[in-house]
Amino acid sequence: MEIKPNYIVDEQNHKIAVQLDIKTFEKIEEIFENYALSHLMQEEDNDDGEILDLEQAKEYYDTLEKQE
Repeated sequence: MEIKPNYIVDEQNHKIAVQLDIKTFEKIEEIFENYALSHLMQEEDNDDGEILDLEQAKEYYDTLEKQE
């Protein structure tokens, strides 16, 4: 994956933000979600010590509060 960032700078030419094309952003978002799911699957469930399978991890992930 090639990332082509567009930097947004302030009056002193300091980088303050980055702009990405939507396809790159969506790919990064997918990578983060897959990473989070894999960690949820590896962690033990606090209630009964059972390791989560993929569907359980997805269900749990969907209940987590998302930042907008």
